[in-house]
Amino acid sequence: MPSKTDQPHRHSSALLIAAIILLGLNLRPILAAIGPLLDAIQASTGISSADAGLLTTVPVFAMGVCALAGAQLQRRLGVVRGVGLGIAIIALACALRWPLHGGAGLVATAALGGLGIALVQALLPAFIKRHFPERAGQLMGFYTTGIMGGAALAAASASPLGQSLGWQVLLALWALPALAALLLWRRAAGGGREVAAGAGASLPVRSGRAWLLMVFFGIGTGAYTLVLAWLPPFYTELGWSAAHSGLLLGALTLVEVLSGLCVSSVINRYPDRRPLLLAVLLSVLLGLACLIAAPKLLAIPAVILLGCGIGALFPLSLIVSMDHVTEPAGAGALLGFVQGGGYIIASSMPFIAGLIRQHSASLAQAWMVMAAGVVLLLLIALRFAPGARLR
Repeated sequence: MPSKTDQPHRHSSALLIAAIILLGLNLRPILAAIGPLLDAIQASTGISSADAGLLTTVPVFAMGVCALAGAQLQRRLGVVRGVGLGIAIIALACALRWPLHGGAGLVATAALGGLGIALVQALLPAFIKRHFPERAGQLMGFYTTGIMGGAALAAASASPLGQSLGWQVLLALWALPALAALLLWRRAAGGGREVAAGAGASLPVRSGRAWLLMVFFGIGTGAYTLVLAWLPPFYTELGWSAAHSGLLLGALTLVEVLSGLCVSSVINRYPDRRPLLLAVLLSVLLGLACLIAAPKLLAIPAVILLGCGIGALFPLSLIVSMDHVTEPAGAGALLGFVQGGGYIIASSMPFIAGLIRQHSASLAQAWMVMAAGVVLLLLIALRFAPGARLR
């Protein structure tokens, strides 16, 4: 007998969509709130720039490792229970940042938060593919837009709230929306009796196309993690205040939200994803060029170009991956592989940038490295013709 989550009614479908968006909102604050507060955190804890890069690198790396185990997690936990466990872990990681606010404690809670994020990200796409097969691309767009919306809110509010409450309290407060997401998810998705989507599916490690998709997602997400971690410190080095640099990152992530919404609204008009991919990659490349050539003069164009490009690239990378499979089981296995390896690749960028900053006192070289990666993505994107399947 099918459960309520197998054949949701109209009102429960709306509740599920709201829960999916709220889950997305909670997947980046544990990362996005760090950049605008980094100077205060370094002054309080004494951590180096390289170690500060670990505050973004460690959770992203954890997200990748755990995503690779997505198929096993689906078999052992089930999608509903696994997503609930993931958002509960995020809430716990945020709450622990109040008492554990030393350098080691921040890195440990970053790793714990990365585990929770990984559970949600590994399991939720298969849930979307199973329950909303006709609208999977659109809902993936809304879900990823929710992710970027949470990042925008965290970045813009970090400095002013951190100054009034203390950065330790601010980081811990993000446990509250995570708890709200957990309650809404449990009500919308039921008690976790659903058959695990993707059970029996294995990672497509022998597929060359799957590896190509993983590299594409990893380098593209590297641009996101690099900007998320180091754009505010880059501008504080140029003389901006922490509040203004945080607002700059908040504005960038707001542009990402709008760009993600645009992708959601037009994606069905482009069965061939390559024109969209090439356009957004060129936008990212031009934004990086602004940061390299004249960061003070071209700050606003850089924000617009990077926001438009990164905001569209993230959902497009996942949508292009889902285009290669038709079954929920295959979607879960492929997305776990793509995100797992991709986040491991992406996790290196904040740490590399921290090393660059520590030894050269400038992040210009980090933007150059990322620009070279985007050129590679332009070449890879040409291979994503419509109708392609894993092989």
